[in-house]
Amino acid sequence: MSKVINIEIKAQCYDPQKIREVLFNLNTKYIGLDHQVDTYFIVKNGRLKLREGNIENNLIHYDRENISGPKTSNCLLYKSNPDSSLKEILVKSLGVFKIVEKDREIFFVDNVKIHIDKVKGLGSFVEIEAISKNNDFSKSQLLSQCKHFLEILEIKANDLIPYSYSDM
Repeated sequence: MSKVINIEIKAQCYDPQKIREVLFNLNTKYIGLDHQVDTYFIVKNGRLKLREGNIENNLIHYDRENISGPKTSNCLLYKSNPDSSLKEILVKSLGVFKIVEKDREIFFVDNVKIHIDKVKGLGSFVEIEAISKNNDFSKSQLLSQCKHFLEILEIKANDLIPYSYSDM
């Protein structure tokens, strides 16, 4: 299990191809297209979701404010095995709050993860996550990185989204 702090921004994405072109021109590291199913569980504190994908598979607990600008998330990540009985145990013991299905294109620039999401029933979004593992970046550094990519990707303030996909 790892503790992670990230500052993240989510925005409506009206032109995913434009975002892709900017990211490829920046020589980002393209990780791939991941079909993900996020199962959110009923919990008293924060959010708990099991992410099942062909690239990313994690149990994630996080606390985050619902604000439209950059938001801090305190996360605990547990790398899960897609073949385990973890999901069945969580479903039976906690109950399911919501399921979100999406196709996610994953890009990295150093510690910054940028993804273009096509969320079933909701549309297209872009997310910027400046990630600090082991406190290797301060919150102000992470915030600066997010703002930098907001400018580069030409994301407008009125396109910012305060909520989790599970709340939409």
